[in-house]
Amino acid sequence: MTDIAFKSAKSLAAMVRAKKIGCTELLMHFLDRVERFNPSLNAIIQTDIPRAKKRARAADRALAKGDIWGPLHGVPMTVKESHDVAGLPSTWGVPAMRKNIAAEDSLAVKRWLGAGVTLFGKTNVPLLLADSQSWNEIYGSTNNPWNLDMVPGGSSGGASAALASGMTGIEMGSDIASSIRNPAHFCGLFGHKPTFGICPPRGHALGGAVAMADISVIGPLGRSAGDVALGLSIIAGPDEIDAKGIKLQLPAPAKKSFADYKIGIIYSDPTAPVDREVQSLIQELAKFLRGQKVRIDEKARPDIKMDDIHRTFDILLRAATSGRMDDAGYERLLRQAQRLRPGDDSVKARGLRGATMRHRDMLKLNEARHQMRWKWHEYFQDFDLLLCPVMCTAAFPHDHKPSYDRLSTINGKKYPAMMETFWAGYTGLTYLPSTVAPIGLTKAGLPVGVQIVAPQYGDRTSLHFAGLLERHYRAFQPPPGFE
Repeated sequence: MTDIAFKSAKSLAAMVRAKKIGCTELLMHFLDRVERFNPSLNAIIQTDIPRAKKRARAADRALAKGDIWGPLHGVPMTVKESHDVAGLPSTWGVPAMRKNIAAEDSLAVKRWLGAGVTLFGKTNVPLLLADSQSWNEIYGSTNNPWNLDMVPGGSSGGASAALASGMTGIEMGSDIASSIRNPAHFCGLFGHKPTFGICPPRGHALGGAVAMADISVIGPLGRSAGDVALGLSIIAGPDEIDAKGIKLQLPAPAKKSFADYKIGIIYSDPTAPVDREVQSLIQELAKFLRGQKVRIDEKARPDIKMDDIHRTFDILLRAATSGRMDDAGYERLLRQAQRLRPGDDSVKARGLRGATMRHRDMLKLNEARHQMRWKWHEYFQDFDLLLCPVMCTAAFPHDHKPSYDRLSTINGKKYPAMMETFWAGYTGLTYLPSTVAPIGLTKAGLPVGVQIVAPQYGDRTSLHFAGLLERHYRAFQPPPGFE
Protein backbone atom coordinates (compact mmCIF):
# COMPACT_ATOMS: atom_id res chain seq x y z
CA MET A 1 0.00 0.00 0.00
CA THR A 2 1.38 3.42 -0.98
CA ASP A 3 2.24 5.68 1.94
CA ILE A 4 -0.13 8.61 2.50
CA ALA A 5 2.94 10.85 2.23
CA PHE A 6 2.64 10.49 -1.55
CA LYS A 7 -0.85 11.90 -1.68
CA SER A 8 -1.31 15.32 -3.17
CA ALA A 9 -1.25 18.27 -0.79
CA LYS A 10 -4.90 18.93 -1.63
CA SER A 11 -5.78 15.35 -0.65
CA LEU A 12 -3.85 15.67 2.61
CA ALA A 13 -5.68 18.90 3.40
CA ALA A 14 -9.02 17.18 2.72
CA MET A 15 -8.06 14.35 5.11
CA VAL A 16 -7.25 16.93 7.79
CA ARG A 17 -10.53 18.78 7.32
CA ALA A 18 -12.44 15.48 7.46
CA LYS A 19 -10.53 14.67 10.67
CA LYS A 20 -9.17 11.44 9.22
CA ILE A 21 -5.75 12.54 10.45
CA GLY A 22 -4.61 15.29 12.80
CA CYS A 23 -2.23 18.08 11.86
CA THR A 24 0.31 17.00 14.48
CA GLU A 25 -0.03 13.36 13.48
CA LEU A 26 0.53 14.27 9.83
CA LEU A 27 3.60 16.36 10.63
CA MET A 28 5.10 13.54 12.70
CA HIS A 29 4.48 11.11 9.83
CA PHE A 30 6.50 13.29 7.47
CA LEU A 31 9.21 13.88 10.06
CA ASP A 32 9.54 10.13 10.51
CA ARG A 33 10.09 9.79 6.78
CA VAL A 34 12.67 12.59 6.89
CA GLU A 35 14.55 10.70 9.60
CA ARG A 36 14.48 7.50 7.51
CA PHE A 37 15.19 8.79 4.04
CA ASN A 38 16.90 12.16 4.22
CA PRO A 39 20.34 10.77 5.20
CA SER A 40 20.63 9.10 1.78
CA LEU A 41 19.14 12.02 -0.15
CA ASN A 42 20.35 15.13 1.70
CA ALA A 43 17.37 17.07 0.36
CA ILE A 44 16.17 18.84 3.52
CA ILE A 45 19.10 20.77 4.96
CA GLN A 46 17.51 23.01 7.61
CA THR A 47 14.62 22.39 10.00
CA ASP A 48 12.80 24.11 12.83
CA ILE A 49 10.95 21.19 14.39
CA PRO A 50 9.90 22.86 17.67
CA ARG A 51 8.22 25.71 15.84
CA ALA A 52 6.57 23.30 13.38
CA LYS A 53 5.19 21.13 16.20
CA LYS A 54 3.85 24.21 17.97
CA ARG A 55 2.09 25.35 14.80
CA ALA A 56 0.68 21.86 14.12
CA ARG A 57 -0.78 21.71 17.63
CA ALA A 58 -2.31 25.15 17.13
CA ALA A 59 -3.75 23.95 13.80
CA ASP A 60 -5.35 20.99 15.59
CA ARG A 61 -6.90 23.27 18.20
CA ALA A 62 -8.20 25.62 15.51
CA LEU A 63 -9.73 22.75 13.57
CA ALA A 64 -11.46 21.47 16.69
CA LYS A 65 -13.19 24.86 16.90
CA GLY A 66 -14.13 24.78 13.21
CA ASP A 67 -11.53 27.40 12.29
CA ILE A 68 -9.92 26.55 8.94
CA TRP A 69 -6.82 28.65 8.30
CA GLY A 70 -6.81 28.09 4.54
CA PRO A 71 -6.92 25.49 1.75
CA LEU A 72 -3.77 23.73 3.02
CA HIS A 73 -4.62 23.74 6.73
CA GLY A 74 -2.15 21.44 8.50
CA VAL A 75 -0.22 20.27 5.42
CA PRO A 76 3.53 19.94 6.14
CA MET A 77 5.72 21.97 3.80
CA THR A 78 9.34 22.79 3.04
CA VAL A 79 10.68 25.61 0.86
CA LYS A 80 13.79 26.11 -1.23
CA GLU A 81 16.70 27.41 0.86
CA SER A 82 16.84 30.72 -1.01
CA HIS A 83 13.42 31.81 0.32
CA ASP A 84 13.69 33.73 3.60
CA VAL A 85 12.16 32.02 6.64
CA ALA A 86 12.48 33.96 9.87
CA GLY A 87 15.13 32.46 12.15
CA LEU A 88 16.68 30.20 9.49
CA PRO A 89 19.73 30.85 7.28
CA SER A 90 19.38 32.01 3.69
CA THR A 91 22.78 31.23 2.21
CA TRP A 92 22.13 30.40 -1.46
CA GLY A 93 24.94 27.88 -0.93
CA VAL A 94 27.54 30.64 -0.44
CA PRO A 95 29.96 29.73 2.37
CA ALA A 96 30.41 33.39 3.39
CA MET A 97 26.64 33.60 3.98
CA ARG A 98 26.49 30.76 6.54
CA LYS A 99 25.37 33.11 9.29
CA ASN A 100 22.88 35.09 7.21
CA ILE A 101 19.80 34.50 9.37
CA ALA A 102 16.56 35.85 7.94
CA ALA A 103 14.80 38.39 10.15
CA GLU A 104 11.37 37.77 8.64
CA ASP A 105 9.54 35.49 6.25
CA SER A 106 9.50 36.26 2.54
CA LEU A 107 6.21 37.53 1.16
CA ALA A 108 5.53 34.18 -0.53
CA VAL A 109 6.25 32.26 2.69
CA LYS A 110 3.78 34.52 4.50
CA ARG A 111 1.20 33.68 1.86
CA TRP A 112 1.81 29.94 2.22
CA LEU A 113 1.44 30.25 6.00
CA GLY A 114 -1.76 32.20 5.41
CA ALA A 115 -2.99 29.22 3.40
CA GLY A 116 -2.51 27.03 6.49
CA VAL A 117 0.69 25.04 5.86
CA THR A 118 2.93 23.73 8.62
CA LEU A 119 6.37 24.89 7.49
CA PHE A 120 9.12 22.73 8.97
CA GLY A 121 12.28 23.15 6.89
CA LYS A 122 14.25 24.25 3.85
CA THR A 123 15.72 22.30 0.93
CA ASN A 124 19.10 22.26 -0.78
CA VAL A 125 20.36 24.41 -3.68
CA PRO A 126 23.54 24.85 -5.74
CA LEU A 127 25.95 27.74 -5.25
CA LEU A 128 24.10 30.98 -6.08
CA LEU A 129 21.26 28.86 -7.53
CA ALA A 130 23.36 28.55 -10.67
CA ASP A 131 23.38 24.89 -11.69
CA SER A 132 21.17 22.03 -12.85
CA GLN A 133 22.35 19.97 -9.88
CA SER A 134 22.15 20.82 -6.18
CA TRP A 135 25.56 20.87 -4.50
CA ASN A 136 27.34 23.46 -2.40
CA GLU A 137 30.17 23.55 0.13
CA ILE A 138 27.85 24.25 3.08
CA TYR A 139 25.31 21.46 2.74
CA GLY A 140 26.86 19.03 0.28
CA SER A 141 25.13 17.23 -2.57
CA THR A 142 21.49 16.17 -2.96
CA ASN A 143 20.71 12.85 -4.65
CA ASN A 144 17.88 11.87 -6.96
CA PRO A 145 15.50 9.38 -5.26
CA TRP A 146 15.07 7.51 -8.55
CA ASN A 147 18.82 6.81 -8.62
CA LEU A 148 21.14 8.11 -5.91
CA ASP A 149 24.02 8.36 -8.40
CA MET A 150 22.06 10.95 -10.39
CA VAL A 151 21.32 14.61 -9.75
CA PRO A 152 17.79 15.71 -8.76
CA GLY A 153 18.05 18.89 -10.81
CA GLY A 154 18.73 22.45 -9.81
CA SER A 155 18.48 24.90 -8.52
CA SER A 156 15.31 23.61 -6.79
CA GLY A 157 16.85 20.15 -6.53
CA GLY A 158 16.42 19.64 -2.81
CA ALA A 159 12.77 20.57 -3.24
CA SER A 160 12.23 17.99 -5.99
CA ALA A 161 14.03 15.21 -4.11
CA ALA A 162 12.03 15.91 -0.93
CA LEU A 163 8.73 15.86 -2.82
CA ALA A 164 9.45 12.79 -4.94
CA SER A 165 10.56 10.78 -1.88
CA GLY A 166 7.47 11.74 0.15
CA MET A 167 9.28 13.81 2.78
CA THR A 168 7.17 16.95 2.35
CA GLY A 169 3.68 17.84 1.24
CA ILE A 170 4.35 20.66 -1.22
CA GLU A 171 7.25 22.90 -2.19
CA MET A 172 8.18 26.32 -3.53
CA GLY A 173 11.13 26.90 -5.82
CA SER A 174 12.39 29.57 -8.18
CA ASP A 175 13.31 29.56 -11.86
CA ILE A 176 15.49 31.69 -14.12
CA ALA A 177 16.98 28.95 -16.32
CA SER A 178 14.70 25.95 -15.64
CA SER A 179 15.30 25.81 -11.86
CA ILE A 180 11.71 24.66 -11.25
CA ARG A 181 11.28 22.88 -14.55
CA ASN A 182 14.37 20.67 -14.71
CA PRO A 183 13.99 19.33 -11.13
CA ALA A 184 10.35 18.46 -11.89
CA HIS A 185 11.52 16.71 -15.07
CA PHE A 186 14.39 14.87 -13.36
CA CYS A 187 12.25 13.64 -10.45
CA GLY A 188 8.90 12.90 -12.09
CA LEU A 189 6.94 15.81 -10.60
CA PHE A 190 4.70 18.68 -11.61
CA GLY A 191 6.17 22.16 -11.56
CA HIS A 192 5.08 25.55 -12.79
CA LYS A 193 7.19 28.49 -13.97
CA PRO A 194 4.72 31.39 -13.80
CA THR A 195 4.41 34.29 -16.18
CA PHE A 196 7.18 36.72 -15.27
CA GLY A 197 6.17 39.26 -12.65
CA ILE A 198 2.92 37.75 -11.32
CA CYS A 199 4.45 36.24 -8.15
CA PRO A 200 6.31 38.90 -6.16
CA PRO A 201 9.73 37.60 -5.03
CA ARG A 202 10.18 39.90 -2.01
CA GLY A 203 12.39 37.98 0.41
CA HIS A 204 13.99 35.83 -2.29
CA ALA A 205 17.23 37.76 -2.73
CA LEU A 206 20.67 38.04 -1.20
CA GLY A 207 21.64 41.17 0.66
CA GLY A 208 18.08 42.35 1.20
CA ALA A 209 17.56 43.36 -2.44
CA VAL A 210 13.95 44.25 -3.27
CA ALA A 211 14.12 44.87 -7.05
CA MET A 212 12.72 42.06 -9.21
CA ALA A 213 15.50 40.36 -11.17
CA ASP A 214 15.07 40.03 -14.93
CA ILE A 215 13.72 36.65 -16.17
CA SER A 216 13.66 35.16 -12.64
CA VAL A 217 10.40 33.94 -11.08
CA ILE A 218 9.26 31.98 -8.04
CA GLY A 219 6.76 29.16 -8.30
CA PRO A 220 5.37 25.88 -6.92
CA LEU A 221 6.31 22.21 -7.27
CA GLY A 222 4.02 19.34 -6.31
CA ARG A 223 2.95 15.77 -6.84
CA SER A 224 -0.15 16.81 -8.77
CA ALA A 225 -1.21 19.45 -11.26
CA GLY A 226 -3.88 20.54 -8.81
CA ASP A 227 -1.25 21.21 -6.16
CA VAL A 228 0.80 23.50 -8.37
CA ALA A 229 -2.35 25.26 -9.58
CA LEU A 230 -3.35 25.86 -5.97
CA GLY A 231 0.20 26.93 -5.12
CA LEU A 232 0.15 29.50 -7.90
CA SER A 233 -3.16 30.90 -6.66
CA ILE A 234 -1.63 31.28 -3.19
CA ILE A 235 1.55 33.14 -4.13
CA ALA A 236 0.38 35.11 -7.19
CA GLY A 237 -0.82 38.68 -6.97
CA PRO A 238 0.72 42.13 -6.50
CA ASP A 239 2.74 43.11 -3.46
CA GLU A 240 1.71 45.80 -1.00
CA ILE A 241 2.79 48.68 -3.23
CA ASP A 242 1.47 47.37 -6.56
CA ALA A 243 -1.82 46.28 -5.01
CA LYS A 244 -2.74 49.97 -4.70
CA GLY A 245 -3.27 50.12 -8.44
CA ILE A 246 -2.93 46.63 -9.95
CA LYS A 247 -5.14 43.55 -9.70
CA LEU A 248 -4.09 40.18 -11.12
CA GLN A 249 -6.83 38.30 -12.95
CA LEU A 250 -5.43 35.35 -14.88
CA PRO A 251 -7.91 34.16 -17.53
CA ALA A 252 -9.60 30.83 -16.91
CA PRO A 253 -8.84 28.09 -19.43
CA ALA A 254 -11.16 28.40 -22.42
CA LYS A 255 -10.91 24.68 -23.18
CA LYS A 256 -12.60 21.80 -21.38
CA SER A 257 -11.24 18.59 -22.92
CA PHE A 258 -8.31 17.39 -25.00
CA ALA A 259 -10.36 17.64 -28.20
CA ASP A 260 -10.73 21.40 -27.69
CA TYR A 261 -6.99 22.04 -27.92
CA LYS A 262 -4.82 22.94 -30.88
CA ILE A 263 -1.15 22.59 -30.00
CA GLY A 264 2.31 22.69 -31.49
CA ILE A 265 4.97 20.13 -30.59
CA ILE A 266 8.75 20.29 -30.83
CA TYR A 267 10.77 17.12 -30.24
CA SER A 268 14.31 18.45 -30.75
CA ASP A 269 16.31 21.15 -32.49
CA PRO A 270 19.83 21.30 -34.00
CA THR A 271 20.65 24.16 -31.61
CA ALA A 272 20.07 21.85 -28.64
CA PRO A 273 19.64 18.21 -29.72
CA VAL A 274 17.47 16.09 -27.45
CA ASP A 275 18.23 12.53 -26.38
CA ARG A 276 16.33 10.01 -28.52
CA GLU A 277 14.69 8.39 -25.47
CA VAL A 278 13.35 11.75 -24.35
CA GLN A 279 12.13 12.48 -27.88
CA SER A 280 10.50 9.04 -28.05
CA LEU A 281 8.50 9.64 -24.87
CA ILE A 282 7.24 12.98 -26.21
CA GLN A 283 6.35 11.24 -29.49
CA GLU A 284 4.39 8.60 -27.54
CA LEU A 285 2.54 11.43 -25.81
CA ALA A 286 1.76 12.99 -29.21
CA LYS A 287 0.36 9.66 -30.43
CA PHE A 288 -1.90 9.49 -27.38
CA LEU A 289 -3.04 13.08 -27.87
CA ARG A 290 -3.94 12.42 -31.50
CA GLY A 291 -6.08 9.56 -30.25
CA GLN A 292 -7.83 12.06 -27.99
CA LYS A 293 -8.60 14.28 -31.04
CA VAL A 294 -6.08 16.99 -30.10
CA ARG A 295 -5.12 18.98 -33.20
CA ILE A 296 -1.33 18.77 -33.43
CA ASP A 297 1.15 20.61 -35.63
CA GLU A 298 4.75 19.40 -35.53
CA LYS A 299 6.15 22.04 -37.88
CA ALA A 300 4.70 25.40 -36.85
CA ARG A 301 7.09 27.62 -34.88
CA PRO A 302 7.18 31.25 -33.83
CA ASP A 303 8.88 33.28 -36.55
CA ILE A 304 12.14 33.53 -34.60
CA LYS A 305 15.50 31.93 -35.34
CA MET A 306 16.33 29.39 -32.65
CA ASP A 307 19.96 30.56 -32.55
CA ASP A 308 18.82 34.14 -31.94
CA ILE A 309 16.70 33.08 -28.96
CA HIS A 310 19.54 31.04 -27.49
CA ARG A 311 22.16 33.76 -27.91
CA THR A 312 19.94 36.49 -26.48
CA PHE A 313 19.01 34.32 -23.52
CA ASP A 314 22.62 33.34 -22.81
CA ILE A 315 23.66 36.98 -22.57
CA LEU A 316 20.62 38.37 -20.73
CA LEU A 317 20.70 35.46 -18.27
CA ARG A 318 24.23 36.39 -17.21
CA ALA A 319 23.30 40.06 -17.10
CA ALA A 320 20.35 39.21 -14.85
CA THR A 321 22.51 37.24 -12.43
CA SER A 322 25.55 39.56 -12.45
CA GLY A 323 24.21 41.48 -9.46
CA ARG A 324 24.85 38.44 -7.27
CA MET A 325 28.62 38.86 -7.69
CA ASP A 326 30.80 40.76 -5.28
CA ASP A 327 33.05 43.53 -6.63
CA ALA A 328 36.12 41.32 -6.81
CA GLY A 329 34.25 38.68 -8.78
CA TYR A 330 32.93 41.28 -11.19
CA GLU A 331 36.38 42.74 -11.78
CA ARG A 332 37.77 39.28 -12.46
CA LEU A 333 35.08 38.58 -15.10
CA LEU A 334 35.58 42.03 -16.61
CA ARG A 335 39.27 41.30 -17.18
CA GLN A 336 38.38 37.96 -18.79
CA ALA A 337 35.77 39.62 -21.02
CA GLN A 338 38.30 42.22 -22.17
CA ARG A 339 40.60 39.43 -23.36
CA LEU A 340 37.92 37.78 -25.55
CA ARG A 341 38.49 37.63 -29.28
CA PRO A 342 35.92 39.77 -31.17
CA GLY A 343 34.54 36.73 -33.02
CA ASP A 344 34.26 34.44 -29.98
CA ASP A 345 30.57 33.59 -29.65
CA SER A 346 30.96 30.54 -27.41
CA VAL A 347 28.56 30.05 -24.51
CA LYS A 348 31.29 31.04 -22.07
CA ALA A 349 32.07 34.20 -24.07
CA ARG A 350 28.38 35.10 -24.13
CA GLY A 351 28.26 34.67 -20.38
CA LEU A 352 31.26 36.93 -19.82
CA ARG A 353 29.84 39.61 -22.09
CA GLY A 354 26.44 39.38 -20.43
CA ALA A 355 27.84 39.70 -16.91
CA THR A 356 29.90 42.76 -17.80
CA MET A 357 28.14 44.50 -20.70
CA ARG A 358 27.27 48.17 -21.01
CA HIS A 359 23.75 49.31 -20.26
CA ARG A 360 23.29 50.44 -23.89
CA ASP A 361 24.00 46.91 -25.10
CA MET A 362 21.52 45.50 -22.61
CA LEU A 363 18.85 47.89 -23.89
CA LYS A 364 19.44 46.69 -27.45
CA LEU A 365 19.14 43.05 -26.40
CA ASN A 366 16.01 43.87 -24.41
CA GLU A 367 14.50 45.36 -27.56
CA ALA A 368 15.35 42.17 -29.45
CA ARG A 369 13.68 40.17 -26.66
CA HIS A 370 10.48 42.21 -26.97
CA GLN A 371 10.46 41.76 -30.74
CA MET A 372 10.52 38.02 -30.03
CA ARG A 373 7.78 38.43 -27.45
CA TRP A 374 5.45 39.79 -30.13
CA LYS A 375 6.36 36.90 -32.43
CA TRP A 376 5.25 34.52 -29.68
CA HIS A 377 2.02 36.49 -29.35
CA GLU A 378 1.39 35.98 -33.08
CA TYR A 379 2.07 32.26 -32.74
CA PHE A 380 -0.46 31.90 -29.95
CA GLN A 381 -3.17 33.44 -32.12
CA ASP A 382 -3.22 30.08 -33.93
CA PHE A 383 -2.25 27.68 -31.15
CA ASP A 384 -3.42 27.21 -27.57
CA LEU A 385 -0.17 25.67 -26.30
CA LEU A 386 3.25 24.46 -27.34
CA LEU A 387 4.75 21.21 -26.03
CA CYS A 388 8.53 20.85 -26.02
CA PRO A 389 11.35 19.20 -24.05
CA VAL A 390 12.31 20.42 -20.60
CA MET A 391 15.95 19.40 -20.97
CA CYS A 392 18.04 17.58 -23.56
CA THR A 393 18.41 14.48 -21.36
CA ALA A 394 17.02 12.76 -18.31
CA ALA A 395 18.91 13.15 -15.01
CA PHE A 396 22.70 12.90 -15.31
CA PRO A 397 25.38 11.60 -12.91
CA HIS A 398 26.82 13.90 -10.22
CA ASP A 399 29.58 16.10 -11.61
CA HIS A 400 30.86 18.96 -9.47
CA LYS A 401 32.97 20.59 -12.15
CA PRO A 402 31.86 24.15 -13.02
CA SER A 403 29.00 24.23 -15.53
CA TYR A 404 31.12 25.76 -18.28
CA ASP A 405 33.64 22.92 -17.98
CA ARG A 406 31.15 20.05 -18.08
CA LEU A 407 30.08 18.05 -21.09
CA SER A 408 26.77 16.31 -21.75
CA THR A 409 26.50 13.12 -23.78
CA ILE A 410 23.52 13.24 -26.12
CA ASN A 411 22.92 10.50 -28.67
CA GLY A 412 26.55 9.43 -28.43
CA LYS A 413 28.05 12.91 -28.93
CA LYS A 414 29.58 15.35 -26.47
CA TYR A 415 28.12 18.83 -26.09
CA PRO A 416 28.77 21.71 -23.68
CA ALA A 417 26.56 21.16 -20.65
CA MET A 418 25.46 24.82 -20.73
CA MET A 419 23.57 24.04 -23.94
CA GLU A 420 20.93 22.56 -21.64
CA THR A 421 19.69 26.06 -20.87
CA PHE A 422 18.32 26.33 -24.41
CA TRP A 423 14.94 24.81 -23.58
CA ALA A 424 14.66 27.07 -20.53
CA GLY A 425 15.43 30.23 -22.46
CA TYR A 426 13.32 29.29 -25.47
CA THR A 427 10.23 30.29 -23.50
CA GLY A 428 11.51 31.92 -20.30
CA LEU A 429 13.35 34.74 -22.08
CA THR A 430 10.02 36.15 -23.28
CA TYR A 431 8.17 35.83 -19.94
CA LEU A 432 6.00 32.85 -20.95
CA PRO A 433 4.53 30.45 -18.36
CA SER A 434 5.30 26.73 -18.56
CA THR A 435 4.01 23.74 -16.64
CA VAL A 436 6.03 20.52 -16.45
CA ALA A 437 4.17 17.21 -16.24
CA PRO A 438 5.67 13.69 -16.00
CA ILE A 439 5.19 11.57 -19.13
CA GLY A 440 7.25 8.41 -18.57
CA LEU A 441 10.51 6.71 -17.69
CA THR A 442 13.64 5.97 -19.68
CA LYS A 443 14.90 2.39 -20.03
CA ALA A 444 17.17 3.14 -17.08
CA GLY A 445 14.12 4.04 -14.98
CA LEU A 446 14.66 7.81 -14.91
CA PRO A 447 11.70 10.20 -15.17
CA VAL A 448 11.00 12.41 -18.16
CA GLY A 449 8.67 15.38 -18.24
CA VAL A 450 7.20 17.58 -20.94
CA GLN A 451 7.15 21.38 -20.93
CA ILE A 452 3.67 22.78 -21.59
CA VAL A 453 4.06 26.37 -22.76
CA ALA A 454 1.19 28.86 -22.75
CA PRO A 455 0.90 32.47 -23.90
CA GLN A 456 1.79 35.21 -21.44
CA TYR A 457 -0.72 35.15 -18.56
CA GLY A 458 -2.05 31.82 -19.84
CA ASP A 459 -0.83 30.03 -16.69
CA ARG A 460 -4.20 28.46 -15.94
CA THR A 461 -4.37 26.98 -19.44
CA SER A 462 -1.03 25.14 -19.20
CA LEU A 463 -2.02 23.95 -15.72
CA HIS A 464 -5.38 22.73 -17.03
CA PHE A 465 -3.67 20.73 -19.78
CA ALA A 466 -1.28 19.25 -17.21
CA GLY A 467 -4.29 18.20 -15.17
CA LEU A 468 -5.77 16.43 -18.19
CA LEU A 469 -2.48 14.58 -18.69
CA GLU A 470 -2.45 13.62 -15.02
CA ARG A 471 -5.96 12.16 -15.18
CA HIS A 472 -5.78 10.49 -18.57
CA TYR A 473 -2.12 9.80 -19.35
CA ARG A 474 0.31 9.69 -16.43
CA ALA A 475 0.18 10.81 -12.82
CA PHE A 476 3.01 11.10 -10.30
CA GLN A 477 4.51 7.76 -9.33
CA PRO A 478 6.69 7.22 -6.23
CA PRO A 479 10.26 6.12 -6.89
CA PRO A 480 11.06 2.51 -5.94
CA GLY A 481 12.18 2.00 -2.37
CA PHE A 482 10.34 4.99 -0.93
CA GLU A 483 6.74 3.76 -1.10
